[in-house]
Amino acid sequence: MNEPHLRRFDLIAFDWDGTLYDSTQLIVRCIQAAVKDVGGTEPSASDAAWVIGLGLAEALARAAPDVPKEKYPELGARYRYHYLKHQDDLVLFDGVLPMLDALRERGHKLAVATGKSRRGLNEVLATGGLGDRFDDSRTADETFGKPHPRMLLELMEALDVSAERTLMVGDTTHDLQLAVNAGCASVGVSYGAHEPDSFAVLGPLHVAHSVADLSRWLLENA
Repeated sequence: MNEPHLRRFDLIAFDWDGTLYDSTQLIVRCIQAAVKDVGGTEPSASDAAWVIGLGLAEALARAAPDVPKEKYPELGARYRYHYLKHQDDLVLFDGVLPMLDALRERGHKLAVATGKSRRGLNEVLATGGLGDRFDDSRTADETFGKPHPRMLLELMEALDVSAERTLMVGDTTHDLQLAVNAGCASVGVSYGAHEPDSFAVLGPLHVAHSVADLSRWLLENA
């Protein structure tokens, strides 16, 4: 086990959907179905995937530009309806739990910074028995959504870690821009919502192509 003084980062903050949780395709289908339900033009899969990671209200508004604002509450309700029908089918990516446990054993503080709601995150953490794996978390409905830096800044303050000692891990440009805006380093993953070709301009230290690749990199370099 590495000694604490060899750690480069004291805090590792993870995005949830598409990074730790295999939910990207379901979210895409739920966004498309919700937009159709309220009479909007169904977004393409790539357009629906692009908004993943934003707060729900902003994500749905961007995915459905022809839906009038007065229908946003109905749009959100239809998205939640479709998502909850299949929520129990979702699982963590293979290898996530051993990775988190190895990082905790090495002394890293772990956090979640997600576009999910607090209710949604609490439900999935409780269902999976994952709450004790993380030291803290922030959701889009209790602070500012990505890529505003507030999520990471609040986590760093709460856990008493500087920006230089904080690493953000995510599958979208929203996650990597969040890290830039908060003055933190980042690592991207290519198996989630956004194409990794868009990551380079945001300067991630690494782009992982699997959880095994991510785990290996973090244990060797973080």
